[in-house]
Amino acid sequence: MKLEAVELRRIRMSLVAPFETSFGTQQERDILLVKAITDEGEGWGECVAGEEPDYSSEYVEAAQHVLVHHLLPPLLERDSTAAHDVAGALRRIHGHRMAKAAIEMAVLDAELRSKRESFAQFFGAVHTAVDCGVSVGIHRSIPDLLRTVGGYLDQGYRRIKLKIKPGWDLGPVRAVRERFGDVPLQVDANTAYSLADAEHLAQLDPFDLLLIEQPLPEDQVLAHAELAKVVRTPICLDESITSAQAAADAIQLGACKIINIKPGRVGGYLEARLIHDLCAKHRVPVWMGGMLETGLGRAGNVAMAAMPNFKLPGDTSASDRYYHRDITEPFVLVDGRLKVPDGLGLGVKVDVDYLREITTSQQMVQRREGRPVRVAD
Repeated sequence: MKLEAVELRRIRMSLVAPFETSFGTQQERDILLVKAITDEGEGWGECVAGEEPDYSSEYVEAAQHVLVHHLLPPLLERDSTAAHDVAGALRRIHGHRMAKAAIEMAVLDAELRSKRESFAQFFGAVHTAVDCGVSVGIHRSIPDLLRTVGGYLDQGYRRIKLKIKPGWDLGPVRAVRERFGDVPLQVDANTAYSLADAEHLAQLDPFDLLLIEQPLPEDQVLAHAELAKVVRTPICLDESITSAQAAADAIQLGACKIINIKPGRVGGYLEARLIHDLCAKHRVPVWMGGMLETGLGRAGNVAMAAMPNFKLPGDTSASDRYYHRDITEPFVLVDGRLKVPDGLGLGVKVDVDYLREITTSQQMVQRREGRPVRVAD
């Protein structure tokens, strides 16, 4: 399959409600979409980088820049490009995993569509629907939090994840446990604590949580191993897991008992599959994280979450959890689950008319035989 051109499209989508995390408040998303145009058809990708480099060093403006100037030219110069070629072709460019994941996703979508195969088939999905959890941001008050959690449980979500940070942890968790009983519950610290907080975090143990997600900074893998000696609640790593190698090291060190997989964070769905398989070999369960994806990214995530070692409900919430209107047909929660797309490639269709309405810019990077790649706005 020959990659002939790539369209980079920026869109802006407002969130249904402000999303509060330990990093701050997010009210809308500036999203970079990638469309791969090949001699065998087209495919879509989504870059999960945020507007600011707060969750990771990547951000959407830089992702577009590195795609245009460093990642797309070597791919467009190749005589043939399959999804499994992308990582190798781009290995000399350090980092930028979210940008690399976006183009790999688009190429894989095009490739699978041309082969009449779905993401679910390609990844060996064993379920036709996946259990869904929901991530609940930091609230202004515990009564507000309880109303939000109650609303999500009424909608059928099968697991609640609470964002926590110093000063907002024991109280909210205790309140949710007391109000909602034995609902499956976990917490996410987004690196907000230090090893000095180990004894404090151990006070979460009596609440029978599924896990504590990424309590310490991402580069402190050894510290997570030390924390695991103090805290009985299973430690789950998120930001620390940037590759299959990072996952292997963390498992060997005893830094985690569970891993959150986010395909964009690790460089793409193919690397995510390696992590899944590695964790299955070591009997470490995984679950699918979320990055406020549109229907494109959600389609890929739901398909991958149907693989056998995804043992816990993921942050694969319904479309209306985040957006009033999605750019694909919406993912709808049915009995706490989302249906795995079974159409070709990602298995979803882009709403082109709506996409035009919310587009803020477009850029085309084209192959030119024997000449430098052409970039046009």
